[in-house]
Amino acid sequence: MTQSAFAPSRRMFLGLAAGGMAAAAVSGPVRAAPVKTSARVVIIGAGAGGTALVNRLIDRLDGASITIIDPSEKHLYQPGLSLVAAGLKPASYTESRTADWLPGGIAYINEAAAGIDPETRRVTTSGGQAIDYDFLVVAPGLVLDHDAIEGFSLDLVGSNGIGALYAGPEYAARTWQAASKYTEQGGVGIFTRPATEMKCAGAPLKHTFLIDDIARTAGNAGKTEIIYAANNQSLFGVPIVSEKVRMLFEDRGIKPAYSHVLKSIEPGSQRATFTTPDGDTELEYDYLHVIPPQRAPDVIRQSGLSWADKWTDQGWVEVDSQTLRHLRYPEIFALGDVAGVPKGKTAASVKWQVPVVEDHLVAAIAGTEGTATYNGYTSCPLITRVGRAMLIEFDYQDNLTPSFPGIIAPLEELWISWLMKEVALKATYNAMLRGKA
Repeated sequence: MTQSAFAPSRRMFLGLAAGGMAAAAVSGPVRAAPVKTSARVVIIGAGAGGTALVNRLIDRLDGASITIIDPSEKHLYQPGLSLVAAGLKPASYTESRTADWLPGGIAYINEAAAGIDPETRRVTTSGGQAIDYDFLVVAPGLVLDHDAIEGFSLDLVGSNGIGALYAGPEYAARTWQAASKYTEQGGVGIFTRPATEMKCAGAPLKHTFLIDDIARTAGNAGKTEIIYAANNQSLFGVPIVSEKVRMLFEDRGIKPAYSHVLKSIEPGSQRATFTTPDGDTELEYDYLHVIPPQRAPDVIRQSGLSWADKWTDQGWVEVDSQTLRHLRYPEIFALGDVAGVPKGKTAASVKWQVPVVEDHLVAAIAGTEGTATYNGYTSCPLITRVGRAMLIEFDYQDNLTPSFPGIIAPLEELWISWLMKEVALKATYNAMLRGKA
């Protein structure tokens, strides 16, 4: 499908982006009149999940005391980092003020949550405040454990052939400094992903495809050898998508190194050590893209809210996979990256998790039972080259769940799927933050 064959309007872009962030993954009641209550609701985290939820709750609860806790004055549009790291957007594209997204009528504490006591129902902050709650929503995001990679430091990003786009806007821009040099000079490029659960598992592939395409466009494909270090024997968690990626890799000469997990680096000699089933192995590189292991923040891991028999090294919150309600503390819910569910660490997932938490939280306050469910919907506009992407949507069972069957084929590299990522997705994301999408 070419641009001339299918040239939708801006209004359609926005509609398609909404679909790209959401399929029919949630069922629930039509929004009802506000519930009168004096309940104390605390939300930890003002990222995508916490902000979207608080903007919806302010309209659903009449008289509630709502507090949101977050230490960052900047809100980060994380889906934009892969574009910054490919030189397609400036770092400022991903940043805004946290306070600008929050509604009036709530308490905003610009501090970190330092402790959670689920027995006494109290949250303490880094500034020494203690906030009691009747209901708690934990949405603090996750921690990038860069220290787990021996020899690596964020100070290295942008030089020594090292990139790390996940670390934030500044580092995504520095990543492009190193990556652009690689696309011009060539050599061995190694692109990694961690063995842990991670946010947006398609991002390592996007960066690989984009840097390969930029080198090709510059006429330098013959100078590059690109290696993708997969954490296991698959290139993507959904088997049919993994096979499609394998085919694209084969077509473009990208070499998969299966079951290679980055362990350490020697930036001076530009050597990386990987853990493999056959023991450690070293690879030399001219460009190395680092995505570190990821885990729940310490405040979650130390609270007793994590799973005791799953992801024990990562600490994700123990919740029901369909309601996102804690299995031992029914007054607690989890949203986004920190939720201990098999899928769902993308902004698109958050879009459909938020109404589920809203439904069950408001129902609990009203003394009824919620009915909304989350089926694991996850969306990944998987960029395969500048101007082309595949809109991958799937659920807990790895079923493809296309929002626009017959219009957008999920395993085809399409211009419209690229445009959704590059143009329309941010508008839908912003609407989600406002509680309007």
